[in-house]
Amino acid sequence: MRAARAEGGAVVVVETDTTEPGRDEVVVRIHTCGVCHSDLHLVKQDWSFAPPSGPIGHEAIGVVERLGPGAERFVSVGDRVILGLGGAGGGYWCGSCEFCVDGHPRLCSRAKQVLGAMAETYTIWAPALVVLPGAVDDLEAPLACGGLTAYSAVRKLTTHDIGPGSVVAVLGAAGGLGHYAVQLAAAFGHRVLAVDVGADRLAFARDLGAEWAVEPGDAAATAAAIGGAHASLVFAASIAGYRLGFELLRKRGLFVGVGLPATEQGAFSVGPFEMFSKDPTIVFSAVGTVQEMRELVDLAARGVVRSHIGRTGSLDEAGAVFEELAAGAYLGRAVIDLR
Repeated sequence: MRAARAEGGAVVVVETDTTEPGRDEVVVRIHTCGVCHSDLHLVKQDWSFAPPSGPIGHEAIGVVERLGPGAERFVSVGDRVILGLGGAGGGYWCGSCEFCVDGHPRLCSRAKQVLGAMAETYTIWAPALVVLPGAVDDLEAPLACGGLTAYSAVRKLTTHDIGPGSVVAVLGAAGGLGHYAVQLAAAFGHRVLAVDVGADRLAFARDLGAEWAVEPGDAAATAAAIGGAHASLVFAASIAGYRLGFELLRKRGLFVGVGLPATEQGAFSVGPFEMFSKDPTIVFSAVGTVQEMRELVDLAARGVVRSHIGRTGSLDEAGAVFEELAAGAYLGRAVIDLR
């Protein structure tokens, strides 16, 4: 089969073997695979732990082609499924440790990543799949990570008592994850303060449901004029975005970090007196759970949320698509079509 890989800072397409399914595993014939910013970070080795080469792709839609022993308990041959579950922890988890039982399988010590789905076939643990209704198109593959990550972050507003009518700042609002968060937060009754760079991106955020859409340099004044944000969701993969998200908070606000900046940008710091004066809640939100994926698929099927696809391409065009993502050449998400 053909598959995309990271090699020396670039994307190449190679021939490789299909992995046979083991117990509770299936082989999925991939139809579409989203291009996630975390894939770009791996290709460019922005993170200190990124290997110099390896498979890429972790958000995909396809059809179950072969079953390993026991997998028939979860899916059937011919089922159209979405996989990925955010990449990290999406391939397997034990189900019985303290983190799994508490609903945080990503933290399971036995969790496995989904990586290598930008290929003609992919072998994955069957319980990590969600069967798709016909109303969800193959081009919605980015829901598998971008959509799920945003949905899980927005759900934390309810967990931390940020109710409808509250002001929610979304930093990186027009990006691959942020554009989902704007739609979801607005649909759930929050007043969205979108922060991004460029008139086209701000107009895009308003079209998605943002009440305010401003450049980073105007965000603090806008937030101050409306009493500050009850919550900041930081999808921008920059330390500056983290810092601004914290500054926008009102007292007792909720800070949710999501984007992962390049390692070389250093750390995000908050002084003790800032903690004292704001008394904030600071959490991180990464990927999501299978149940959250089911909920998100239902929302997508009902038209509550959709992927904005700014670029599609074939597997042979993957390298060009990644370079365009690095240059910010399109809004929303990109999808590689392997059909």
